[in-house]
Amino acid sequence: MSRIGKKAVAIPAGVKVSVSGRTVEVAGAKTKLSYAFRHELKVSVDGPAVKVELAPGVTKDNRQANASWGSTRAHIANMIEGVTKGYEKQMHVVGTGWSAAVTGKNLKLVCGFANPKILAIPDGLQVVVDKTNGDITPVKVSGADKQLVGQFASKMRSTRKPEPYNGKGIKYAEEVIQKKQGKQFGA
Repeated sequence: MSRIGKKAVAIPAGVKVSVSGRTVEVAGAKTKLSYAFRHELKVSVDGPAVKVELAPGVTKDNRQANASWGSTRAHIANMIEGVTKGYEKQMHVVGTGWSAAVTGKNLKLVCGFANPKILAIPDGLQVVVDKTNGDITPVKVSGADKQLVGQFASKMRSTRKPEPYNGKGIKYAEEVIQKKQGKQFGA
């Protein structure tokens, strides 16, 4: 049994949650998110809360149902938080001459390659590039969908991962790069 799945998710004021078939829709003031859950589960809106339970006829011995029970509850809680507060990831582009710029619906990264890397910004995300401070260019990725924000930030980081000798690369703002000493010449 799922300890997390048993907990009800409170619905704050200004958020509307509806269930139709196997789809949960959460609508806030600005955005609307939806999530399709597994057929072994039953999601119901009970007053000011959302409950996730096993569907009738599904036993607690069903491993797949138990595994997705807590995940479904967590997805719904993340959707509710996303439409009320939103999610944000801070990224840093570190390197001399390296930069980032938003051009239309794309993010242009100049990060040591012969040609700039172009990443398409998905719908529902806002990417803001702040003023360059020395060798660091801060980039803020924000949106209502937690998974989409994290996935785009990860994709951005994977274009040029930070390296441990000079500390250059694209990294999360809170990430600490352990620097290596490198070779020493002369004895």
